[in-house]
Amino acid sequence: MPGMSRKAVAALAASASIALLATACTGQSGSAASDDASKEQTINFWHAWSAPSEVKAVKSLVAGFEKAHPNIHVNIVGNMTDDKINQALRAGGDKAPDVVSSFTTNNVGKFCSSGAFVDLNPFFKKAGIDPETTFPKAMNEYTQFDGNRCTVPLLGDAYGLYYNKNAFDKAGIKSPPKTWSEFEADAKKLTVAKGDSYSQLGFMPNYHGWESTTEHYFGQFSPTYFDKNGKSNIAKDPAFQAGFTLQKKLVDELGGYQKLEKYRSKLGDEWGPKHPFHTGQVAMQLDGEWRLGMAEEAKPDFEIGVAPLPVPDDQADQYGKGYITGTIAGIASTSKKQNAAWELVKYMTTNTDAVVGFANDIHNVPSTLAALKSPKLKYDPRFKTFLDIASNPNSTTTPASINGGTYLVTIQQFGYDYESGKAKDLKAGLESTAKQIDTDIAQAK
Repeated sequence: MPGMSRKAVAALAASASIALLATACTGQSGSAASDDASKEQTINFWHAWSAPSEVKAVKSLVAGFEKAHPNIHVNIVGNMTDDKINQALRAGGDKAPDVVSSFTTNNVGKFCSSGAFVDLNPFFKKAGIDPETTFPKAMNEYTQFDGNRCTVPLLGDAYGLYYNKNAFDKAGIKSPPKTWSEFEADAKKLTVAKGDSYSQLGFMPNYHGWESTTEHYFGQFSPTYFDKNGKSNIAKDPAFQAGFTLQKKLVDELGGYQKLEKYRSKLGDEWGPKHPFHTGQVAMQLDGEWRLGMAEEAKPDFEIGVAPLPVPDDQADQYGKGYITGTIAGIASTSKKQNAAWELVKYMTTNTDAVVGFANDIHNVPSTLAALKSPKLKYDPRFKTFLDIASNPNSTTTPASINGGTYLVTIQQFGYDYESGKAKDLKAGLESTAKQIDTDIAQAK
């Protein structure tokens, strides 16, 4: 299971706990970063991976670091949630983490504004590394808040379109859709009715439908979530109205909310072998790069195709972009060994061979521009779609906020109301949602 899945589950709980860090950490990076990284010492690295293959990959990554830095020993602690990290940072002491890796990119705003993690800009500057030319644009964006780069990308996730090639052939569709109008037409062609339900659904558009969240849809419209003053922009940027309108149209044209929800309730879950894309019950799927391996492991009776998600018709020249997120790493402000910690962070996130090796082992997208082009990358040819999405300068992400992913939850909630017909006035709904987002952010400051 990839980082994104666990990250989504933990996001809200973590959002609540990170607020406590504001009283626990002062983020005094200057005074704490006075250790000598050339001396013999041990640092603690806490990460969230738990699957045996992932834990093994982390150990291999750290072993490479220790070989390059024989004086710095790393104590690895895995399966760590943001809650556990928070408790350890407040408690402090020799066993607390020096380096932290988290799946919860939505909490970067909290990590930075609370002082839980140190600002890495001075470390990058001292090392002569320019983050802007090292990491893909979207990854640069989700690892900082208000100019404070308190985290750094450690592998990424890119979203694209999976499609059933056999179903496409049967429906007479020659190639994957590049625009939303093509996608809409294909979704209808691929939908096969069976009584008052379906034997095959072209696409599950509902927001509860396995990764089809508002932020994943809207990523293709390149929205601006906040204006230059930090106020919610969702009622002003036409990208949001276009995104909600598209999704609602798909819901209505593919059978309506109630019919789709009834069908969805009888389908397999997102992380099991009976995922509806694996079984052929859904012909197209919005999903991350990890789905390819999971789908192949399920041994489907059709050929799997992979392509970028469609774009709005008036942005056809930007086809190839997608939504990007990923795992992040940072240095605890409570650490007394920040220079040694930086050596580990720098190695894991900017050493091309290290990033490539870790990406090969974890099957996620590399998080540096150099690693994305490395000939040492091993992957299924279809996986290249996600590498291209990650390196595409038009790809987007969701910006950091002082209260974490609360604004995304608020937008998603309106999405549920709008797709179900509970909210009927889109313009008024967007204005009300924007006000709620602004209120929540003001209260978090």
